This record gives sequence, structure tokens and C-alpha cells, in this order.
Amino acid sequence: MREQINADLKVAMKAGEKNRVGTLRLISAAIKSADIDARPSGKDKISDEDILGVLSKMIKQRRDSIEQFTSGGRQDLADKELAEVKIIELYLPKQMDEAEVKKVVADLVKEVGAESPKDMGRIMGALKQRYAGQMDFSKASATAKELLK
Repeated sequence: MREQINADLKVAMKAGEKNRVGTLRLISAAIKSADIDARPSGKDKISDEDILGVLSKMIKQRRDSIEQFTSGGRQDLADKELAEVKIIELYLPKQMDEAEVKKVVADLVKEVGAESPKDMGRIMGALKQRYAGQMDFSKASATAKELLK
């Protein structure tokens, strides 16, 4: 995945796509930062699965910023953040819709035998392991809480 991002960065630089170049550089920097953070645990580079987590985190940060900029009357900055989200999303797998998330969470609750909110950790851990980058985990968490009431 990191090779694809670097190749796309070179193409964007040659094409003079400033916004795309900036976003791809941000992605590369976030991945390198995660690589550095992983060194104490004995890893030189994070896995593609971990990269998906980094990208998901970047999208979440930008969506929060979009909300702040929109409420603050700064539509120009919100539009810039939205453009970055669209570029980052190109590197994530297809996102599950709400119905798919509900089905996956319900199936997983049955699979692990979860019965109470105390089992949330096991459910969320399994979801993040199996579906990294494919769903919004805050929505999945809300769905799981609803099922475990």
C-alpha cells in the first residue's frame, strides 16, 4: 500500500496537482510517524492493516474539522478538508453501509457469545481486527451497545 501511495505521489507531482500532492504527503508523513511509533515493539514498518487504521484516523480527524469549520462559518476550509477526505478514501476498502454494519455486529455478538456491555471490548477488538478500514467504528460501537442492552 505504501508503494502505491508513493507512486501516486510521483504522478501527482509530475501532473502539478497541488492539492493531491499535499494530501499524499500528509498520508506519507502519518505512515512514517506510525512506523517510528512502532519501533519500540520491534517492528520496522507497520502493516497494511495498520496503514488502514492510520488512514481511517486521518479521515475521522478531517470530518471533525469539517464540522468545526462549517459551524464556524469557514466553508473554504471545510471544502479543503473534504477534498482531502476524498483523496484519502481512495486508499481505503469499500465502506460498509449502516445495514451491513448492523448485520456484522449482530453476527459477531452471537459468535463471541456476548451478553452484556462488559463484552464490548471483545466485540470491538474483533471488529477492528477483521474489518479495519471498512467501517466507522463509532457507529459499530453504538450498534453493539444497542444490541447488548
